[in-house]
Amino acid sequence: MLRAARLRPADVVRLGGTGLRTRPLRVFLSALGIAIGVAAMVAVVGISGSGQAEVDRRLDALGTNLLRVAPGESLTGEQAKLPYEAVAMVRRIPPVEKVTATGAVRASVYRNERIAIGRTNSLTVLASDTGLLPAVGGKVARGRWLDPATADYPAVVLGATAAQRLDVYTPGTRLWIGDRWFSLIGVLDPVPLAPELDSAALVGWQAARTYLRFDGHPSTVYVRAEDSQVAAVRSVLPATAYPEKPGEVRISRPSDALAAREATESALTGLLLGLGGVALLVGGVGVGNTMVISVLERRPEIGLRRALGATRGQIRTQFVTESLLLSLIGGLGGTVLGTAITAGYAVSRDWPTVVPAWASAAGIGATLLIGMIAGLYPAVRASRLAPTEALAGT
Repeated sequence: MLRAARLRPADVVRLGGTGLRTRPLRVFLSALGIAIGVAAMVAVVGISGSGQAEVDRRLDALGTNLLRVAPGESLTGEQAKLPYEAVAMVRRIPPVEKVTATGAVRASVYRNERIAIGRTNSLTVLASDTGLLPAVGGKVARGRWLDPATADYPAVVLGATAAQRLDVYTPGTRLWIGDRWFSLIGVLDPVPLAPELDSAALVGWQAARTYLRFDGHPSTVYVRAEDSQVAAVRSVLPATAYPEKPGEVRISRPSDALAAREATESALTGLLLGLGGVALLVGGVGVGNTMVISVLERRPEIGLRRALGATRGQIRTQFVTESLLLSLIGGLGGTVLGTAITAGYAVSRDWPTVVPAWASAAGIGATLLIGMIAGLYPAVRASRLAPTEALAGT
């Protein structure tokens, strides 16, 4: 009995590639649909991973041991006030490394005295001690920070948002605060762990009491504790900062806000990943459509191969291989494109570029699965063509 020759894997790949080489434009358009879907998925995962890496890098640089103490509401619904001695009392906690505070000042900051009262651009004035910036991990973008030589005089440092809204960046510029002029000595970079400082005008603690009638009550206390003792310090802060009314003290950890924001962005990442999956599915439909048309156009070829002894299984293998190669081309191209998009976006934001290996592997694996499914029906249809029927169409 005659037996059909078995095709070696290299022969199967060569045979499947022949069908692709003869129709380059159609192959390009079909692979493009797959590539767009894979690129979208890889880019979404890569950008999300890069963003998470940036958050981790910032937290490593800024630290996660910063605690924020603020007054809550009293039993009567009024805004509570921290006592004058809050900073000194918190400083006595053994694991505490740094303590600093700001105090809300009832004044507004304007570019000059002619601006109508009330047009404050939502900016606040805060009294600050000289240790604030090191404690919260802030940096000066221009000029300098408050020091013992300037904290007692009418000098002001603007947060990044405050400088933008006032359109004032040059140290030496005069600003109207309260009922007198203050001299700008510095502008801060954005402070991730204390975003309330970005829209504030910061003056020295003693200067605020002398020139702006500041009452001396801290409105926010920032505490740096030993990394291993953060939870313990947090538990005793209310009773330490306000022994008489610990229930009216709110404790927060600013680094948790950054983590929560990253979690929110992860939810959006899931949505975008789903859209990328839809694009990949559409690309798979395009591959299936291409393979069906290929079977219809190559009926004479199929009939001739069957007449020369090719089995149905070999015909099915040929067209499934062709579909897999087409999907693989799109998957590889999409992975490269998605990685390039991630790298470009990360570089533009000054982020580290992170593309998880599993994302690339999953993208290529998904394309191969879709390619197999898309090519299965055309392959079965091609294998069922009788040699005489197929050759009759020539």
